[in-house]
Amino acid sequence: MLACLVVLVAAAPCLVVLVAAAPAAASSSQKVVFEAPRDLLNPQTRPAALTALQHLGVSGIRVILTWNDVAPTPDAKTPPPGFVATDPASYDWSQYDAVMAAAAQRKWTVLLTVSSPVPVWATAGGVDHLTRPDDLDFENFMTAVGRHFGKQVKLISIWNEPNQPQFLLPQYQAGQPVSPRIYRGLYQAAIKGLQASGNYSGMQVLFGETSPVGNSHVVAPLTFLRDALCLSSTYKMASSCSKLPMAGYAHHAYTTRAGPFYVPPGPNDVTIGVLSRLSSALSRAAAAGAIPTGTPIYLTEFGIQSFPDPIFGVPLAQQAEYLGISEHIAYENPRVKLFSQYLLRDDPTLPGPPIDAYSGFQSGLELANGTKKPSYSSWPVPLTVTRRSTSSVTFWGLVRPTAGATNVEIEAKDGTGGWKKLLTKKTNSSGYWTGHSTFRSGRVWRAVWTSPAGVTYTGSAIRAYSTAGKLQG
Repeated sequence: MLACLVVLVAAAPCLVVLVAAAPAAASSSQKVVFEAPRDLLNPQTRPAALTALQHLGVSGIRVILTWNDVAPTPDAKTPPPGFVATDPASYDWSQYDAVMAAAAQRKWTVLLTVSSPVPVWATAGGVDHLTRPDDLDFENFMTAVGRHFGKQVKLISIWNEPNQPQFLLPQYQAGQPVSPRIYRGLYQAAIKGLQASGNYSGMQVLFGETSPVGNSHVVAPLTFLRDALCLSSTYKMASSCSKLPMAGYAHHAYTTRAGPFYVPPGPNDVTIGVLSRLSSALSRAAAAGAIPTGTPIYLTEFGIQSFPDPIFGVPLAQQAEYLGISEHIAYENPRVKLFSQYLLRDDPTLPGPPIDAYSGFQSGLELANGTKKPSYSSWPVPLTVTRRSTSSVTFWGLVRPTAGATNVEIEAKDGTGGWKKLLTKKTNSSGYWTGHSTFRSGRVWRAVWTSPAGVTYTGSAIRAYSTAGKLQG
C-alpha cells in the first residue's frame, strides 16, 4: 500500500495558536488505529509485528483491502468464465483473513479501507488498474466484501486517497476536477453493495479518505469534498443530487517537516494544523443538506517522517514530540473520533540519490532495520508540554494500553542531571490526563506508567513548545 507523499518544505511554518479547548468541547475519548501493512500482511513478519503492536497498546488496526489483490485474472480485460462477482468464493481473501483472525483474537477493532488498484476488466476501456472503475462492478465486489467480512468488520471506508492520481484516474479533464464525481458514484455503489450483502445493519461507512494537499495533479481535499457532494464553491447544493449517508469523513492530515502547526497556503488544503478548515467545511455541507448534521472526522492515516530521510524527515527526538502534539490537536477537536499511526517500521531505503532513496515513508516508530526510535517508547504514553507563561507549563497526555483510570508519573530532568519524579496524575477512564508545573530553561519531561501486568512504559524526553508551536529553550 502506498500512502500519499506530501511534499515537505523547509520554510518556516506559519504559526497558529494551539489553545486548550474547554473540557466540554474536547473529545471525551478518541479511538486510535495503527497501520502496518508490510509487517502484518507478510506471514514471516506478522508474528513479530503483532507482538510489537500488543506492547504498544494497540486496540485497532487499519487494513487496506485492494480489489486487484483478491480478484481473479486482474490483468485481463474480461473476468474468467463462470465468475460470479457477488460470491465471496470467487475471490482469494487468504492474506487478509489471516490478519482479521489475528485482530479478532486480540479483540482489536478493524478499519477496512476498500481501494484500488482494481482489475483491468472493471475499468473503463480496460487499459489500466485505475481509470474510471465501473460502478456496477464495484457494487458487486462490495456485496462480496460485505458477505465475507461483514460479520466481523463494522467500520469500512471507501477508497484510499481518491484525490490522488496513483489511486484514481483521471483527476482532471480540461483543467477541471473529475475524480470527485467518479468517487461519488463509487461510494454510492459501495453502499448499495453492502446493503445487498445482508450485513449492512450496524456498519459505519466512511466517505473521503482524502490526502491533505492539492496541486495541478492532485485535487485539493476541500475542492474534492465540495465537488463530490455536488456543492458549489459557496456550498450551494445542486438540485440534481441528494444527501449522502455516511458515518464520518475520513482524511489524512499529514503535515510537513515544519511541524504540526504548519499552515498550508492553499485555502482548500487540510493539514493537522488547520483541521478546523475541514470541520467548517463539513458544517457548511450539512447546512446545505449534502451530508448528515454533525458528521464526525476520522483521521484514518497519519505519521511524522523522520531521519534518516534528509529531505522530508525531522530529527528522531522531534518525531516523538510532533506525534504527541498532533494527537493533542486532534483530541481538542470535538469532531475527531479516530486518530491513526502509519507505520510501525520505515519503508526500506532504495538505491539512488536521496529523492529516490527515500521515496517511501520514514514515518515508522522503528527504522527500516528494526532499530526503535524514541517515538516507539513514547507512543504508548504520549506527552505534550506547552509553555503558558515565563514560569509555567501545562501537560497533556495519554496512557494508551489501559482499560480504565490509572496513575501515571511525570518525571523531569534538568541539564546533565538525572531524572526525578515531578508529580503523579490520575487519568480518566480512557487514559487521558492533564496537569501543570513550572518551566525551567533546558528542562525535559517524560511520562512513566506501570501496567497492572507489571510492564513499565517510559516515554522519551519531551521538550516544551509555546502555544504558537515554537520550541522553548
